[in-house]
Amino acid sequence: MTSETKSPGFFSRLAHPGQFLVWSRYLVWPLAGLTVILFAIGLYLALVASPADYQMGETVRIMYMHVPNAWLSMMCYGVMAVAAFGTLVWRHPLADVAAKSAAPLGAIFTAIALLTGIVWGIPTWGTGWVWDGRLTSMLLHFLIYLGIIAMWFTFEDQHRAGRIIAVFTLIGVVNLVVIHYSVEWWSTLHQPASVFTAEGPKMPLELLTPLFVNLFAFSFLFATLQVVSMRTEIMRRRVAAMQRQAAMNRGAAPSPEPAR
Repeated sequence: MTSETKSPGFFSRLAHPGQFLVWSRYLVWPLAGLTVILFAIGLYLALVASPADYQMGETVRIMYMHVPNAWLSMMCYGVMAVAAFGTLVWRHPLADVAAKSAAPLGAIFTAIALLTGIVWGIPTWGTGWVWDGRLTSMLLHFLIYLGIIAMWFTFEDQHRAGRIIAVFTLIGVVNLVVIHYSVEWWSTLHQPASVFTAEGPKMPLELLTPLFVNLFAFSFLFATLQVVSMRTEIMRRRVAAMQRQAAMNRGAAPSPEPAR
């Protein structure tokens, strides 16, 4: 190796699993603290300070949990898709760790979004479930998460699993497009977008403020759990590698001579 050989870039070193364990430990408690503060403010605004809706009444408060979880269910998959791209293109050492860590979190957020949607739908629509485009594509989204989680447990070689699951994950991105445009493509009971629209939000500020605070609270919850989960996965893989190495060393050791 010559003196002209370039050393790894700053971001490459920062994202190395060993370096990630070093600097990420200083993030966990600040993220957790900020999450608790945001949830405290968000719950106060959602349950106490915000008024009831003139149409939906008190049931509108379900929105402050339903919408953030629906958002996180899609954002988690977006994180997995970016990680899948990093696995296939750059073979990034942390990419499959990030993808594996985000999958259970995305499944939980999706399950909560589906359950709160059912609870919200009963008084609003008169039914908890209809097989329309939005609900059906969200259910498929949840099943995709479960399939990905099952695939991670199928393969013993996690690096090989990461490459295979990355392809499957990128194919699943198509369903994100279907979820987003389902209320425009098909006739559905689900209301169209009322927050992120080209004309701006279509709800009053007294409802929009607690919604955004809870959206940030759930987003920071995801960030906290994602960092903790990635740290756990890296340490789990290190332990598994040491166990395999110890098993190989025991197998390679010469057997003792029989006593005479």
